[in-house]
Amino acid sequence: MTASKHTQPDWLTGQLLIAMPAMRDPRFAQSVIFICAHNAEGAMGVLLNRPVKAPGFAELLQQLGVAPNPPRRELPVGNGGPVDDQRGFVLHSSDWSAGGSLEIDGAHVLSANLDILRAVAEGGGPERACLVLGYAGWGAGQLDEEMKQNSWLNVPADEAIIFDTNYNTKWQRALAKLHIDPAQLSAGAGHA
Repeated sequence: MTASKHTQPDWLTGQLLIAMPAMRDPRFAQSVIFICAHNAEGAMGVLLNRPVKAPGFAELLQQLGVAPNPPRRELPVGNGGPVDDQRGFVLHSSDWSAGGSLEIDGAHVLSANLDILRAVAEGGGPERACLVLGYAGWGAGQLDEEMKQNSWLNVPADEAIIFDTNYNTKWQRALAKLHIDPAQLSAGAGHA
């Protein structure tokens, strides 16, 4: 008997990935990633703790021709990952949605259209949101293999870690949700 596609769990969708100290890829060292989709075809997420100094929100709106500028409301801007880093994504609370938005887990939505930027610029839009440039992506089975190799830990999503701008402590706070002190983690994986 084969399992239907509908019984396959979306493993890490809506979870936070926390890079282990042994992470070899400098793009992901001490990173915290919100997983927007994870299924048999692969995974997609956005980094939460890589702020960008420029361009700022108002500058991005100006480049895109979104009014009003200056905006009535600002969003923090971060580096969402190395894939398609010229494209913007807004990770936000589920109290706002537009056509083409990706409903993630009932509490979070990912939007990649100008409608959300216009709404925020006008002072509206979702209650909580952050703008990221680019995303992190994994091919079929790739993230599953990285999990088996102890490259990542995962923990349920935390609104403060997702949306606050205390970027320098997000990695430590995510580990603390697992009752792990980063100083106690070994950079190497052991095998018994």
